[in-house]
Amino acid sequence: MSVKSCEKVEKSQVALTIEVGAEAFEQAIEKAYLKMRKKINVPGFRPGKAPRKMIESMYGVEVFYEEAINIAFPEAYEEAVKEKELQAVGYPSVELVGECAREGFTFKATVPVYPEVTLGQYKGLSAEKEEVKVSAAEVDSRLKQLAERNTRLLSVDREAKEGDIVVIDFEGFVDGKAFEGGKGEKYSLALGSHSFVPGFEEQVVGMKAGEEKDVKITFPQQYHAELAGKDAVFKVKVDEVKEKEVPALDDEFAKDVSEYDTLKDLKASLKKEIAAERQKEVDRRFEEALMIQVADNITADVPDAMVEAQAHQLLDNFKSQIGHQGLTMDDYMKMTGLDEKKLLEDAMGPAAREVRMDLATAEIVKAENLSVSDEEVQAEYEKLAGQFNMDADTVKKYLSDSQVREQLLNQKAVEIVVSSAVAVKPEKKTASKKSAKKDEEEPAEEEKKAPRKKAAKKDAAEGEEKPAAKKAAKKDGE
Repeated sequence: MSVKSCEKVEKSQVALTIEVGAEAFEQAIEKAYLKMRKKINVPGFRPGKAPRKMIESMYGVEVFYEEAINIAFPEAYEEAVKEKELQAVGYPSVELVGECAREGFTFKATVPVYPEVTLGQYKGLSAEKEEVKVSAAEVDSRLKQLAERNTRLLSVDREAKEGDIVVIDFEGFVDGKAFEGGKGEKYSLALGSHSFVPGFEEQVVGMKAGEEKDVKITFPQQYHAELAGKDAVFKVKVDEVKEKEVPALDDEFAKDVSEYDTLKDLKASLKKEIAAERQKEVDRRFEEALMIQVADNITADVPDAMVEAQAHQLLDNFKSQIGHQGLTMDDYMKMTGLDEKKLLEDAMGPAAREVRMDLATAEIVKAENLSVSDEEVQAEYEKLAGQFNMDADTVKKYLSDSQVREQLLNQKAVEIVVSSAVAVKPEKKTASKKSAKKDEEEPAEEEKKAPRKKAAKKDAAEGEEKPAAKKAAKKDGE
């Protein structure tokens, strides 16, 4: 193998012209013959026993060329990438140059490589940062949730009403035929939760234990394609009616559910808890806003392969998320009317932003000459072990030393950006007195969280079932 030329082209790609000589090509042809001979029929020979020269004389000397090229290319390409010290970030596009003969062949491989990155401003930036406040109404709401979790269910002999739990057996029919997924036994349904098809729960209200009833509903137009808009009948039997016994919110309740002796102390603790949660989210949004600026400030010709790989990673993460919610990807696409191609297209924008964040963060690590000690790596393993209730050795099975080091380096880079930044108080939005009063009295609905920037790599393992390693970018044509 010899590299005839190595040229930079647009979008951080390098065009390699690589020649495979006669000796290497002959070895590849022999391998191709050994692989293909069983599939070639030659009169007078059992399958796989015909000599190579006999096959070449019958079918032409080029009979093994295509397979030999496929065999010789990967090794030649990998050697060329290594020789030129290229950091490949995706698969190459390949084309033959000229004719292939016994003397060998030449091919051109255009490979996307890690781009050259020039940092822009990353210190002294500014972004909005809210002041954390917790209202009495929010504390009461959290207290109510705690009471709900400690609610007892008591079986009652009366008609079911909204707020009760009914244990039911049911089976659904469309046009007199049972449909898949429409049957359940001993199913606990909270009346008023609206977790069933619209109209179902309302008709169960008023039923008693042992009572049977036909519940007639119409599936919504946006339901599964097979059932959308169709009329259905569910045969329902109520096995049990249960009512909730909510505990009184007093000092005894505080003692039962916490380490505190009084309701006042419990409320104070809940207020601190809510404030800490909100502060963490405010810090995350502040950090994210800063890192978006840092990413926008870099100069880099990002190859499409890096963005496409990240988009696929985001889609894989999304599939995992809906899987944890009990949905399959097919179910989700039927419900939303989307297909995987559309989801991938929608992921390209966020993927491009995340790639730029990663590039910026890595460049800050270089610019600041950041490093991570062995002691810091071990401390991170211990921290993760505590979060996941594992021992450190078990965590190491999921996260390698290099991955932890990268994560810690990225955290240090982000901390440099954040520590030098200026927090700006958000401008107040004009609102009517009525809506402003409502905001004071009612706990605000928690804002939907945007996908966390990989560039930050901060608390990356939190919220996962086990430490999640970042999928490495494909390198050197892998």
